[in-house]
Amino acid sequence: MFRSKFWLSLALSVPVLYFSPMVGHLLGYHIPVFPGSSLIPPVLGTIIFLYGGTPFLKGGASELKDRQPGMMLLISLAITVAFAASWTTTLGIGGFNLDFWWELSLLVVIMLLGHWIEMRALGSARGALDALAELLPDEAERITDTGTETVALSELASGDILLVRSGARLPADGEITEGRAELDESMITGESKTVPRSPGDTVIAGTVATDSALRVRVTATGADTALAGIQRLVAEAQASSSRAQALADRAAALLFYFALGAGALTFIIWLLLGSPDEAVIRTVTVLVIACPHALGLAIPLVIAISTEQAARAGVLIKNRIALERMRTIDVVLFDKTGTLTKGRPAVTGIAGSDGVDENEVLALAAAVEADSEHPSARAIVEAARAGALAVPQATGFASLTGRGATAEVDGCQLSVGGPNLIAAEHYDIPTVLASLTAPWTGRGASVLHVIRDGQVIGALALEDEVREESLQAIRALQNRGIMVAMITGDAAQVAEAVAAQLGIDEVFAQVLPQDKDKKVAELQGRGLKVAMVGDGVNDSPALARAEVGIAIDAGTDVAVESAGVVLAGNDPRAVLSMVDLSRASYRKMIQNLAWATGYNIIAVPLAAGALAFAGVAISPAVAAILMSVSTIVVALNAQLLRRLRLDPTTNHQPLSPTTIPQPGHWTPEHPGKLEGRQSSERRETCASAQRCGGVTLLASSRYRPF
Repeated sequence: MFRSKFWLSLALSVPVLYFSPMVGHLLGYHIPVFPGSSLIPPVLGTIIFLYGGTPFLKGGASELKDRQPGMMLLISLAITVAFAASWTTTLGIGGFNLDFWWELSLLVVIMLLGHWIEMRALGSARGALDALAELLPDEAERITDTGTETVALSELASGDILLVRSGARLPADGEITEGRAELDESMITGESKTVPRSPGDTVIAGTVATDSALRVRVTATGADTALAGIQRLVAEAQASSSRAQALADRAAALLFYFALGAGALTFIIWLLLGSPDEAVIRTVTVLVIACPHALGLAIPLVIAISTEQAARAGVLIKNRIALERMRTIDVVLFDKTGTLTKGRPAVTGIAGSDGVDENEVLALAAAVEADSEHPSARAIVEAARAGALAVPQATGFASLTGRGATAEVDGCQLSVGGPNLIAAEHYDIPTVLASLTAPWTGRGASVLHVIRDGQVIGALALEDEVREESLQAIRALQNRGIMVAMITGDAAQVAEAVAAQLGIDEVFAQVLPQDKDKKVAELQGRGLKVAMVGDGVNDSPALARAEVGIAIDAGTDVAVESAGVVLAGNDPRAVLSMVDLSRASYRKMIQNLAWATGYNIIAVPLAAGALAFAGVAISPAVAAILMSVSTIVVALNAQLLRRLRLDPTTNHQPLSPTTIPQPGHWTPEHPGKLEGRQSSERRETCASAQRCGGVTLLASSRYRPF
């Protein structure tokens, strides 16, 4: 609406300005004269007033009714006074020279532009609920006595048996009756690894069976599913985040009372001085000069430039309140998987036994997993490729559902698998190998064993890899006085290990989706203002609940829709850009508001004739010009925001991968070498951290910077 009214009002205002005697005199051109030319400004000005000014007149009436004067009432007062005064002059009533048609037109156009910019910046979070619904398939395969039939989700009922094919999403909550599969539940639980599910296990709508087909008995459909519960949480959290009143509205309320009081006082004083004509002229001048050209653009202009600058730094501002609030944040709560970490496993440790070295263990494991699409298999193959190892050719590959994989390599039967494979085949793990893998298990790493002809010859540790940029982001946030917390659905030991590596202030582990929302509320209950950074469906209620929700664009649609800020990439350092931009833009807002309101506080008394005794008086024409100058000053000041540099990749000194403390991390550059937790590189990192602001990485996951 504001956009349409702006463009039409702008088009109509051009001839109003061109045929205005005041504008013509100022610019030094002769206005064309022809029959009816003098009616162009009043006729078009009236159309602009009635068409473009309607939202402000209605808003002003609403504010007056609610007894909460603000920007709308101040604008409606200004345009109404200008409209009435201009028609009085046009009709020759009273002999006053109060021609404000061009000022009225510009005021309406500028206010429409400001509100259009503001509405665009506000955005909408309603799309989050639609994105949640899109996680479900449109149809389901129901098993009948004669085979299968495809039905709509609305036709499903508790007790139905469904066929869920490999790679398909579950259409409803249920219980597995037949089959075993690795389920990707990351969009619901946040767990970075696929989870083995077998008969009797509960499964959730929206999750994906990655490698095998399942038969599932429906236990909940529609509004009763876990996904629908998350949907309700998002709606409730969004409703609880009431929008703060804009700074400009608060300033406008004060300016309204100031202008009204000044106008009344001006009229009374000049009337008592025996100058009725001067009383009318001065009063109208006061009310016109109080019209908030600059005030109407003080906030929207800053927001528009801020969002543009943010976009250049890979940050999409969806909600202007998020931009305003970011400067007040006390703690940034990061989701672990896919945010601080890469969300995919990486080989972080290798051990061999019986004379088999680490390179051979990795090469044999890569040979077996070469044909597998499992995330762990890809991580093993990538590690072997990064280490430039010679990987032998395997034949007879077979996937062992829920246990691992097997193949024949150089005439030997090789298997790679986890605890389920070891237990199922009753393999004995050598004592030396068990002692080497115990620390891996202790910190929550996935341990896969390599078995050759029935003998366990080695093991590999796989962990979700920490982003190289995460440590930089956390250090910089803490140096800015902002605490950093981490929340994850992963096991406690996994969370503790990552927290110890990064120097996290506080950790919430094994947190279910509904509890993520509660943890944000818990932090808020301590009096902290929270910014939540996440990328999954399970993060969406927390994103909506937090003062500022920041979504990774690589994440799910619902996380993006629930957030007020979206990071175009997956670099957590972009959060720093948001903090810096918020603080800089707030300063500009305050400066613009101070100028817009302070300008009026000084100009209004002059317009009222406070210095008339000294020969200083502002005519209505000069008042209109001064208000336009005020708008230009505000616009130029907002433009200075473009000088702010927000590139997170250059503003913060990069760290090499070896300076990121990865416990037991196997480095391809040095095949066979394991970096211990107390390596010289780790000690050097800690010492460097202490020199750079007191950040010390402790064995404990709790780091206290203050």
